[in-house]
Amino acid sequence: MIISSSNQEETFEGELKIRYVLWVSLVAALGGLLFGYDWVVIGGAKPFYEKYFGLTEAAIQGWAISCALVGCLFGSLSSGALGNAYGLKKMLFVSALIFAISSFGIAWAENFNVFILWRIAGGVAIGLASNLSPMYIAEISPASWRGRLVSLNQLTIVIGVVLAQAVNWMIADPVTEGASALEILNSWNGQMGWRWMFGLTAIPSILFLIGICFVPESPRWLMKRGERDQAVSILEKIGGHEYAVRGTDEITKSIKRESEGGKVNWRELIEPRMIPVMGIGIVLAVFQQWCGINVIFNYAEEIFSAAGYGVSAILFNMIITGAVNLVFTLIAFGFVDRIGRRRLMLIGSLALAVIYLLLGTQYYLHRQGITMLILVLMAIGAYAMSLAPVVWVVLSEIFPNRLRGAAMSVAVSSLWIACFVLTYTFPVLNRHWGAAGTFWVYAGVCLLGWLFIYLKLPETKGKSLEEIEASWGLSASNSSETKSREENRIK
Repeated sequence: MIISSSNQEETFEGELKIRYVLWVSLVAALGGLLFGYDWVVIGGAKPFYEKYFGLTEAAIQGWAISCALVGCLFGSLSSGALGNAYGLKKMLFVSALIFAISSFGIAWAENFNVFILWRIAGGVAIGLASNLSPMYIAEISPASWRGRLVSLNQLTIVIGVVLAQAVNWMIADPVTEGASALEILNSWNGQMGWRWMFGLTAIPSILFLIGICFVPESPRWLMKRGERDQAVSILEKIGGHEYAVRGTDEITKSIKRESEGGKVNWRELIEPRMIPVMGIGIVLAVFQQWCGINVIFNYAEEIFSAAGYGVSAILFNMIITGAVNLVFTLIAFGFVDRIGRRRLMLIGSLALAVIYLLLGTQYYLHRQGITMLILVLMAIGAYAMSLAPVVWVVLSEIFPNRLRGAAMSVAVSSLWIACFVLTYTFPVLNRHWGAAGTFWVYAGVCLLGWLFIYLKLPETKGKSLEEIEASWGLSASNSSETKSREENRIK
């Protein structure tokens, strides 16, 4: 982000204090851990809270899981403006606070409406963290490390997923296979177990609250507020004095270009010069969700039940899926700055298309058991090393500095809208088309996604944020669009 040339940055590679940057990035990435835990914990609690609240209709069951996405949408839409106004650090603190409060609220919910309200509140925290955490890490990271450091956010999401799955399995008392709905309702799981699953979110939330107090604000945000000395001090901690000087000079030039463009206007996002960039961001965000992998996490009960597994085995299988997710995310962490963003996404999307085709065929032939589990694990591995981390890296990189907050808000909001549609419609699609037809649809989506990435996505590996902006032709302050806006304002 800071050095205008990747070659120049390599000159000062030895001075980069990676341990410090890594620590700061890990604290910010705790927002990802909370995101992953809060998002997936409902999958393990689902067999129990549905019995407690008496949820039997497919549409209501879908609403119970997808309602958090309403909050995600609000949080992501407001995150850009709030981050610009109050700072990324402060808004990350707010998201941690909402995580903590909402976890207690869900745990003590006595009726379905209260449950829904607190789930939506937790969704607001997810929306804020999902946007601000990768953006904060991108703004504080050296270009040569940005891909790996932003991928930390996805790594902590996966750790949160595994943590939620392990907690669900450890909290739940052994469930007798074939237990009736009434037996599950009257069990400890049906009355209290699912509450503990949600309530334990408060522990990492408090750790996030404490940690965020000890990380610096984004140097770029400080420079925009005229706090140059503080920004220089932070950059010196990252890469030494000369790195800080070069970084502040580059940020100053970038901010000057932004000020010449005037106050950010949302209409600028649909100007002809921005449409290609916004199109890539929105399509990638939607594709990451419509590739179908979140269905496996959120509806593990239905998927593994259709494959012949009972409740206890389902909870254990969910831990296995989380472990595979973690291992392949670590693989992506090592390759995202080597192989590149574009190639990883091409490999992952094509692999998912093939796996979904096979998975749908297995359901069509009524196959059960270990084969189904292996195919599910293969799908999770393909996703974890490609679309899961790389989409967040690309979204944090491709937008111009001046419009990054607004553009990220739109892209991440598109992601959550797509996730809502996917999560809400799966129970209905599954009942009408069956698991086979549903996964074949996802296979087609993945093929279309592969084609889009092949035709439209450029490689951003090893480039500073300023270089990426210049590659789109968006950094010129005297563009005709800017002049036209200024003339219109004067008139």
